[in-house]
Amino acid sequence: MSNQEHHVIFGTGPVGQAVARELVKRGKSVKMINRSGKRPAGVAEGVTITAGDVSDVKTAKDLAHGAAVIYQCTNPPYDKWTEIFPTLQANTLEAAASAGAKYIVADNLYMYGDTNGQPIREDSPCIAHTKKGQVRAQMAEAVTNAHRSGKVRVAVARASDFYGPAALGSAAGERMFGFAMQGKAASVVGDLDAPHTYTYIEDFGKALAVLGERDEALGQVWHVPNAETLTTRQFITLIFDELQQPPKMSAMGKAMLRLGGLFVPAAREIIEMMYEFEKPFVVDSSKFAQTFGLPGTPVREAIKMTVAWYRQNYRG
Repeated sequence: MSNQEHHVIFGTGPVGQAVARELVKRGKSVKMINRSGKRPAGVAEGVTITAGDVSDVKTAKDLAHGAAVIYQCTNPPYDKWTEIFPTLQANTLEAAASAGAKYIVADNLYMYGDTNGQPIREDSPCIAHTKKGQVRAQMAEAVTNAHRSGKVRVAVARASDFYGPAALGSAAGERMFGFAMQGKAASVVGDLDAPHTYTYIEDFGKALAVLGERDEALGQVWHVPNAETLTTRQFITLIFDELQQPPKMSAMGKAMLRLGGLFVPAAREIIEMMYEFEKPFVVDSSKFAQTFGLPGTPVREAIKMTVAWYRQNYRG
């Protein structure tokens, strides 16, 4: 394979897997990096899986050798972000620079902070007031500076809470889809009747692949194309419609999360992000759709495919 065709994905979680699926469809040579070297169930046999700890910058550079495009899809445990995440990104960025590769970043929306229900656009100010939001803002600034200085060519894709194949740990993951599959009430946090944009993970994977192909994407932030924004209640009702069951759902507030946080560190970490779920959280992704002609997958269709994945793969 020539250098132009070689794509390296750091991270084999649900986002990395979605990127790999899209790249395979596009006929690319794909290598994925994780700490264990184990192949996740959702990764095609044609994709190379290599073990490597990218908290070591030399390891990251060695693994990136020969890559045309590098995708930063690492994601440490939620309660370890502040300690671990900036280093993982810094090292994968150095790896992209050493390889002369494009650097395509999977990002989220925390750096914008509380927009008080106003739609979030790529040019919205970054006014993060939470610990995790400030980490994301610092990481975003580091990537922007690396591009501006000419060190590496960068494009950034930002997604909302995602759902779809293998996305079990998300706010729209197994506690929503998995519980519904088992006949339990879908469990969420915040206000069921607040509008909330959810991102279908296959759209996230496709967006990252597109940014890796299109030079006009470089130097910019892009919101992953999302379908129409619904309330969380409407979204969950569509899941139960697909299951042909009456909808059942329950919502947790901060008090319940504080209690849960005594036993589950990740629950404690959600508390500072509750503004996303207590107020309208609406993401404008029209820039991506207009530039690349790719809208988000319609919600009903994406839920249908997600339910099909859970039926086949989810064991509870």
